[in-house]
Amino acid sequence: MTTQTAKPTALDSFIAKAGEFDALLQRLQQMRDDHFGASPDVVTWGHVGDVTRYVTALKEVTDAYFKEGEYAE
Repeated sequence: MTTQTAKPTALDSFIAKAGEFDALLQRLQQMRDDHFGASPDVVTWGHVGDVTRYVTALKEVTDAYFKEGEYAE
């Protein structure tokens, strides 16, 4: 008797990662809608630093995909 193990294909993995990506986008929108956890009446420089860190991380991703910034050809 032979047991067969289902191996994920590249497409299976790609679809799974695309789903994770979509979930992350939803969470990012939720962060934005929640003003990144800051009360608009009491924004501090610490909040600015937090948002700057988030923007920097996202810019790294978009620059890599769109070949901009340090990824420009």
